[in-house]
Order: sequence, then structure tokens, then C-alpha cells
Amino acid sequence: MTIYIIIIITYLVGLTIFNFYKARSVKTHDDMMVAGRSLGITKMVFTLVCTWIGSGTFIAGAEFAYRAGWSSLWMPAGAWVGIFIIYFLAGKIRTFGQYTIGDILEVRYGKFARLFGAISIVIAFTTIVSYQFRAGGYILNTITDGAISVAMGQTFAAAFVILFTSIGGMIAVAHTDLPNGIIIILACCISVPFVIISAGGFHAPAQVLPPSHFEMFSSEFGKYPVLKGLSYFLATGLLLLGVQSMYQKFYSAKTAADAKKAVALWIIGTIVVETVVVAIAVYASSKFWNQPGFDPASVVLQAARHLIPEPVGILLLAAAVVVVLSTGMNYLLSPSTNIIRDIYQSLINPDVDSKKMVALQKVFIVILGLAAFLMIFIPTYFNLKISVLQYAYFAYTIYGVAITPSLIAALSWKRATKAGGLASIVSGALMVIILDILLPLIYPSAMIDGDPWGIPSIYPSALVSIGALIIVSFATPKPDKATLVKLFPEKS
Repeated sequence: MTIYIIIIITYLVGLTIFNFYKARSVKTHDDMMVAGRSLGITKMVFTLVCTWIGSGTFIAGAEFAYRAGWSSLWMPAGAWVGIFIIYFLAGKIRTFGQYTIGDILEVRYGKFARLFGAISIVIAFTTIVSYQFRAGGYILNTITDGAISVAMGQTFAAAFVILFTSIGGMIAVAHTDLPNGIIIILACCISVPFVIISAGGFHAPAQVLPPSHFEMFSSEFGKYPVLKGLSYFLATGLLLLGVQSMYQKFYSAKTAADAKKAVALWIIGTIVVETVVVAIAVYASSKFWNQPGFDPASVVLQAARHLIPEPVGILLLAAAVVVVLSTGMNYLLSPSTNIIRDIYQSLINPDVDSKKMVALQKVFIVILGLAAFLMIFIPTYFNLKISVLQYAYFAYTIYGVAITPSLIAALSWKRATKAGGLASIVSGALMVIILDILLPLIYPSAMIDGDPWGIPSIYPSALVSIGALIIVSFATPKPDKATLVKLFPEKS
């Protein structure tokens, strides 16, 4: 146990020192928000991998694989398709060269769309940050053999992520993602054969796990397995297509060409890591299956601790630490940027100077970090059941239906109007809140296997959001050329 703690703490101290060093370069809001638009292809690739591969993969994805087996691959597969689509938009996003997706929303749909978009992002991303803290608690609990409780561990994780992000902003995040990304990819690939051997060979899972773990759509998905499986695919894909953290990375690239090349390499790294993590989780599940008190969310961490030789296990646990820190920092930095750019600067103080913006953003990083911590601390304090998978699914859904349809339309559909975009954002967010938060409280008997009447909320919510976008856009006048030219420049 001691060697695990010493090595991981040493690595974290090294990152902290580097963070303080890079923080000296943060002079302007460009440095804080988009790393001075200085990232080359290599740093772009690894920071994109680190941003996307978080506890949603190592904790929520692992929990999903423990419960549903190989069909859990439907969840990451949505991201793979999303990355393929975003490849064709990456150059345009970098050429537009702003700070948040609110900049795009305002150009096409006006200030109210920017405001409501910012609110949706803050809700979704604060939720994502909260379960990064929970994942940090799992990790510290695992490497100390229970000496540090999950509750205490998530407190340590929250303090570290909040401090780390507020110090250096995007400059620190992007530059530390290079070594972090290398660790993630190496650790996952090296660990797989050891887990397979420890589990008893290639065919071990089939001898231990239920038959549903080997179905294309596991019966564990709920009343309608196909709908549930594809809902994970859709939620992940919609999140990735519109996720602001990725757009900020595109804005941080040196050129539009670098952004596009980085996306092509990013899809390879993402497919490899997410498939490998599911494989580790499935084979480890066969080893830990039905153990009393076993928490499925920790299956990859327990594999690193007990099924893999110590040097490789340390590397895999270090990778888990890395993804929690990196994803937590990225998703904490991003909504604070929305508050500063989309609310404070856009609506309250348009003439704010750069230094004040940096100082204010650091304040809001701390405020949002504390809000994310409370989201996970309160249910912990009251001993309520916490599922990282459920937290992730809610965040993915509300973001995917509220932001992505209007955002992709802004970039690719000239007929989308201000009224249509705003209607899409507001109606999508409201539908998710009604179906996933209010309905279970008001009419709990309507919930079947966690879904309204057994149908995942993303389907009706996406239909309402996309329908509002299309119907209202066609019912209102076309956008003028002055609006369109900013995102659809006329060729000379």
C-alpha cells in the first residue's frame, strides 16, 4: 500500500510544481481560457484524450461494464461517431476563434440563447465535476486499502482539483495533459493481458458472468433493452458533438489545420482506451463477481490493486488519478469561462479589463468547485445511494439535448433562426428537468427501471429540442447575410 501512495503523491506534487511554474505565464484572459492559442498537434491530441477520458470511462463506464458486460460498449461508441462528425467541423471552429460555444450561439441566435446556453452548461458541467470528485474518493480508498474513506477521499480530490484549476487555467491544463495522456494510454494497454491472465484466461467471463453480459443489448438495460442501449450511445454522441471543453481546445490550437489533424488522431486514442477499459472491467468482474459489499464502480481500481503486478498496477492507478484530475480541471474551467464571458462580460460589464477577468474567473472556479462538491457531499452525508453512472447519464442527456442540436445547426444549417435556436435550447433543458428530476418526485410510479414509463428521457427530450429547432426556424424569417457570414464566409 505504501509504495502506491508514495509514487502517486510524488507525481501529484510534481504536477503541482509544474502548475505553479506555468501559472506565471497567465497574463491575459486568452492565456487563462485558451492557452494563448498556442497548442500544436501533439499537445492538442493528448489534451483532447485527457479531456474526454475521465471518470465517465474509468468509473461510470466500468460500473456499466460490471452490470451489463460487453454491451456497455454502446456508451463509448457514441463518442467515436461524434468525433468522426466533429472532424469535419474542427477547422471551422478554430477559424471562428472565440472562447466558448456561447460566442457561436450569440452570433446565430442572440444574447438570450447565449444566456440559456450558459446556464445549461453550468448545470451539466458542475454535475460532471461532482462525480470526478467521487471518483477521486474511490481511488484514495482503494490505494489505502480503506484507510481513507470514500467520503474523505472525495474531499481531498475536490480540494486538489479546485486549487489546481484556479492557479493556472488552460495553460496548466493543456501542458500537464501531455504526460497525463501518455500515462493513460500506456497503463490501459499494458494492463489488459495481466487482468485476462488473473481472471483465468480469455473464456473466464463466460463461465462466471450471466449470459446477459454477452448480448448485443443486455437485458440488464431495463424494460426496453434496445432503447436503453441506444440511449447511452445517443447521449454520449450528443455530448461530444457539443461539449464546450473540446471547443475550447480547438480554440487553443495554433491553426485550423492543426485542430483538424488532432481530431483525426484523437479518435484512435479514444477508441483504444475506452475499449481497453471495458475489457479490463469485464474480465475483472468475473474475478470479483458477487463478492459481498463489492462496489461495481471500483472494479477497474480493484483490478489495478489486486489483479495486476505492482509496477503495472501503480501505473493504472496513476492513470485513474490523472483522468480524474484532468477531466475535473477541464470541466471546472469550462463553465467558469461561461460565467465570465457569456454572463458577466456579455450582459453586465462589456468593458471589463483582462486582468479583472482572470481574477474573477478564479473566484468562480472556486465557487463552482464548491457547488460540485456539495452535489456529492450532501448525498454522502445522508447515506443516499450514489451512482456515478446515473450522474454521468443525466449530465450527458441535459447537455446533449439542450446545447448540441442548436450548436450543430449554427455551424452547418443556414436556415436555423434566432427563435428556432432559442426554442431548442430552452425546450430541451426543460424536458430533461421535467422527466428526470420532477417526474420521479411527483409521480414516482411512472419510473420503470429508472426511466419514465421505461423509455429513456433522451428520446422525448431530443425530439422536442430538434423539433422546436426545425419547426420554429421554418416558421420565422431566414437569418440575414450579416449574421451568416461570420460562420459561413463567402468564398471569393
